[in-house]
Amino acid sequence: MAIKITKKIKSYSVQKPEDKAAAETAAAAPVSAAPAVLGAEIIHMHEKVERPESLVGATYKIKSPLVEHAMYVTINDIVLNPGTDHELRRPFEVFINSKNMDHFQWVVAITRIMSAVFRKGGDVTFLVEEMKAVFDPRGGYFKAGGVYMPSIVAEIGSVVEEHLKSIGMIVDPELSDAQRALIAEKRAAYENRTKKKAVSPEGDLAVDAGRSSADEAASQSGEGASFPPTATMCHKCSTKALVLMDGCQTCLNCGYSKCG
Repeated sequence: MAIKITKKIKSYSVQKPEDKAAAETAAAAPVSAAPAVLGAEIIHMHEKVERPESLVGATYKIKSPLVEHAMYVTINDIVLNPGTDHELRRPFEVFINSKNMDHFQWVVAITRIMSAVFRKGGDVTFLVEEMKAVFDPRGGYFKAGGVYMPSIVAEIGSVVEEHLKSIGMIVDPELSDAQRALIAEKRAAYENRTKKKAVSPEGDLAVDAGRSSADEAASQSGEGASFPPTATMCHKCSTKALVLMDGCQTCLNCGYSKCG
C-alpha cells in the first residue's frame, strides 16, 4: 500500500512488535479507567449542594454596651469530600439569636444574605472586610481586651473572621518570636519608666493604687490584657495599647511604631 508524503521528513524510526502492543494497551487504558476518574470527582461549594441532615458549627457570644441583651452568632459548616485528601470545611449558614427585638429586621436580613453568599461558594472572605467597615453613627465601643468595634455589624464581621480562621479559610499572620520579644521588652521598659517617675513614697502609693484599681476594672470588664490607662487606640490593631516612648508612639499589643 502506497502512502503519499506531503511534508518534509525530519526523522524516522522502525516500529517493532512490542511497540505496537504497548500502543494498543495505552489506547485501551483510558476506557477502563474512566469510571474511576468520574468516581473521584472533587466536589466544590456551589448553590446546588444540598443541605445534609446535620451540620457542624460553633456559636459565638457578642455582648455590646449598645444593646441590653447579648447576641449569639451560630455559624454552621458543611464538610465536602469527607474522608479524602480533598476534604474541606466551608461555611453554609448563619443564625443570630437575641432577646433584644430592636434589631430584628436587619438581623434576619443579614443572616439570609450571608447564608446565600456562603452557599454560592468561592472566596467568601470579602464579607469580613465589608462588615468590619460598617460604622454606627452613634459611635462605636471597646469590647473585652480593649479592641475597638465601630458597630455591632463590625463585631459580627469579626466573629465571622475568627470562624473562617478556625476552619482554615483565612490564614492568621501570627507574630514571630522576635516580634513578641520586642513587644515584651517595650512593655517592660514603659512600666519601669512609669515606676521611676514616682519619686516620693506617696507617689509610689498613688501609682500602685491606680494600677491595682485599673487591673481590678480590667478584670471586672473581662479584658484579656491590661494596658496602661493612658494608652490610646492603635489604628493598626484597634486596641487601646498605644503609648508614648522616647518621643515615639508605640503599641504594646501588636508592636506597631510610628517611627518604624
